[in-house]
Amino acid sequence: MTLFENIIDGKIPGRFVYADDTCVAFATIQPVRPGHVLVVPRTPYPAWTDMPADEAGHLIAVAQKIGKAQLRVFECERIGLTIAGFEVPHTHIHVIPLRNEEDLKLSNAQEVTDNVLESTMSALRHELEAQGWEANVPLSIDSPKLS
Repeated sequence: MTLFENIIDGKIPGRFVYADDTCVAFATIQPVRPGHVLVVPRTPYPAWTDMPADEAGHLIAVAQKIGKAQLRVFECERIGLTIAGFEVPHTHIHVIPLRNEEDLKLSNAQEVTDNVLESTMSALRHELEAQGWEANVPLSIDSPKLS
């Protein structure tokens, strides 16, 4: 099993902001910027090019929803997306609030405290609900379950 499958299954803690039948979104423990999340398909495709086009499109649509919420919550100019996949062989999209292009460098990521993750993800969850996505915001920040 991949690291992300273990997070989705609750074997490893995660801070979830979004879930549906196709994907989940949760905090990375090493964000480049506050609010940095990963959009991850439930199916563990090793690379995004292995995904069916409709699923890849769905992940982008979810990343856009999250990005619109990030723009309102975090101090940033734009929202950036990065798909690399070197660190975990399970497709994932980094959705990052950007001040400038330097913020796209994943090598600038730094581990943050649980309190920081909790507060930033709680704010993002609240904004997703305010934007009408409450049906996709998990009941608990610690689980991708919707009901």
